[in-house]
Amino acid sequence: MADNLFDMTVFVRVVETGSLSAAARALNLSLAVVSRKLARLEERLGVRLINRSTRSLALTEEGASFHARCARILAEIEEAELEVTRGRHEASGLLRVTATVAFGRRRLAPLLQEFRALHPGLQIQLDASDTIVNIVDAGYDLAVRFGALADSSLVARPLAANVRVICGAPSYLDRRGRPAEPEDLLSHDCIVFGEPPLDHWSFADGRTVRVRGALITNDGELAHGWALQGAGLVLKSIWDVRDDIAAGRLETVLPHRPLPASPIHAVYPHSRHAAAKVRLCVDFLAERLKREAPLPFG
Repeated sequence: MADNLFDMTVFVRVVETGSLSAAARALNLSLAVVSRKLARLEERLGVRLINRSTRSLALTEEGASFHARCARILAEIEEAELEVTRGRHEASGLLRVTATVAFGRRRLAPLLQEFRALHPGLQIQLDASDTIVNIVDAGYDLAVRFGALADSSLVARPLAANVRVICGAPSYLDRRGRPAEPEDLLSHDCIVFGEPPLDHWSFADGRTVRVRGALITNDGELAHGWALQGAGLVLKSIWDVRDDIAAGRLETVLPHRPLPASPIHAVYPHSRHAAAKVRLCVDFLAERLKREAPLPFG
């Protein structure tokens, strides 16, 4: 087992440094030893991990997936040692987080900066994307997601309530009218977004309307911007649009026909349940987000 871990360490360092010789220098090993360790690892696994040439190295698909897992395992070992020496109340090391673009920019980034200030030994990487990724394969410690979760292999802890609303700019509503019932959306320009774009808008009473996508994008921020410009109606989290609604830049429609709740969850692998950096960050986010939770506007 110790040899396996050392082979993994060598492989990760080769990937991080970009060459066998650089990895050898970083590990204080000979180039021959590093090359032999990498070859032994590939032989044991039965797959090619790195395509090697005289000038460059390139991870294979299997190598990229294996690297993410190796890096995570080695990081957990390092963190376990730090927890023993420093206690369970200090976060340290690299915390990789993924979240949607709008929520990541508006709410999560400031909170993670505040959390980082409380833990000087911590480094945080926040990747904002509206594409749902496999956090285990991608090597993330934590994901912040909205709505129901299908993957039962992950730990999902509720962070805060989330109300979704349909809204549009007053200029658009003055021009096109304000819908009185969900079916009225069929005669409106609706902005749909996501991967794939969500053009079925469902209501808490069971009704679903397939809206007409006048403008379509994979980016929730683009959809938000179009709505502000008066291009149509958009379905968004109240977390994303509350400031615009409060300022009168957007106006909710059909407030008497609520949409199903879509709570905010912290999602992370079971193997990370006790990791100090994840546990402390989730506790911090839960406390802050519940305190900041916005109320819907009627």
